[in-house]
Amino acid sequence: MENQHFNTEITFNATPQQVFQAVNQVRRWWSENITGDTDRLHGEFTYRYQDVHHCRIRITEWVPNEKVVWHVVDNYFNFTGDPREWTGTNIIFELSEKDGKTHLRFTHQGLVPSYECFQVCHDAWTHYIQGSLAALIRTGQGSPTPKAAEATLSEALSANPAPAEHATTSIWHRLLIETPVETIYNALTTQEGLAGWWTPTTHAEPVVGSTSTFTFTDYVKEMKVEELIPYSRVKWRCITGFADWIGTTITFTLEPRSNGSLLFLRHEGWEAYTPDFASCTYDWGMFLRSLKFLCETGKGLPYPHQYE
Repeated sequence: MENQHFNTEITFNATPQQVFQAVNQVRRWWSENITGDTDRLHGEFTYRYQDVHHCRIRITEWVPNEKVVWHVVDNYFNFTGDPREWTGTNIIFELSEKDGKTHLRFTHQGLVPSYECFQVCHDAWTHYIQGSLAALIRTGQGSPTPKAAEATLSEALSANPAPAEHATTSIWHRLLIETPVETIYNALTTQEGLAGWWTPTTHAEPVVGSTSTFTFTDYVKEMKVEELIPYSRVKWRCITGFADWIGTTITFTLEPRSNGSLLFLRHEGWEAYTPDFASCTYDWGMFLRSLKFLCETGKGLPYPHQYE
């Protein structure tokens, strides 16, 4: 069959020199957890994302303002049958200039559909190249995985347990969403994302300590953003809403999988198994379904359409 290696292309109103420089500033668009040399021929660097993915990369070709090739010397995934997928593949950035614009062609040579990780890597690379790298070139600000994103799933799920002397009730949900954690995290933190799956009348910003407002026709919920660990965990505390909600916390935890991501929702602090608790358990299921649709298809079912 014709070339099945993953590739994506994008054109910029920028010079080849500007694009080439941005490509090699890997910590500004891929991950701040990268160590080593990313901007010279024969340089080596290591990428690490929690205990989920780490790899060692060597720069094997370096043509200023034209081409960079990374060779994956070794690789580890904790979510594939063969943890060494990627090992021996090449990641290629090719630049060409036409009519005052620079065209970037990105190819991950060897990342093919037969790989178990193909779909999640396809979506993740699209996020980082079409989203983060493009933003770095156009605005000077990418969205790499920050160093703070180091909590493991077990740590996230065991964080802040209720004191034994004041046991409370919790709502739990577990859901597979067939997109990478980056896509889901954006849907859980940005105003556009939250409006796309929970309620269109949303005012929010991804800042710890800020208050997000969610309006549902005749009542309002306000959530204080207590924790943001990019691509891993989001935690809110309800400060305005139904009486049973006030003081409760909602935590979203993400874990990468070869076919997408696992989302864990934990709504803690309920005083008892009330009718509102039962109703809320069902409603969270419907809204998580909406979140899944938004991430996988680009269109959710926010209030008041969540039951459709």
